[in-house]
Amino acid sequence: MIELGRVQHAKARFVERKYLKLLTRPLELTGTLEYRAPDHLERRTLTPKPESFVVDGDVLTLENARGQRRTLALQDNAVLWAFVESIRSTLKGDLGALRRFYDVSLEGHERDWQLSLTPKQPRMSAIISMILIGGTDGKIGTVEIREAKGDRSVMTVHEEGA
Repeated sequence: MIELGRVQHAKARFVERKYLKLLTRPLELTGTLEYRAPDHLERRTLTPKPESFVVDGDVLTLENARGQRRTLALQDNAVLWAFVESIRSTLKGDLGALRRFYDVSLEGHERDWQLSLTPKQPRMSAIISMILIGGTDGKIGTVEIREAKGDRSVMTVHEEGA
């Protein structure tokens, strides 16, 4: 967590595969992620359609492929806030913030670690059963989200230029 907290800026490409019970094949999304300490997180999906998810402080701005924007205060939506903090607080190395929303378990060692996050809030655990974040040193490599109803998504993160 200390190593993660040292990162001031990171930009990466991602490939996310969503495994949904309704589909015979996973849905694949690609795009970019960007983090700027202490509290800016940006996810731009490029395929299958452009969308953006930008968090600055306590404000989330969503934009869809048609250019429609929606802005939300994270404090007004506890489930969304908990989800945002699973990634942002991991990138910040902020174990205290993670523990506010999740039961946290860290396994492995500096070169190969996995963080398991189990939601504490009943409303969140009704949607997400667990979030698994794996990485090497101060870098996140995978994010797996296991949904309470059996669907899941696995995002693989590749550093820009890698």
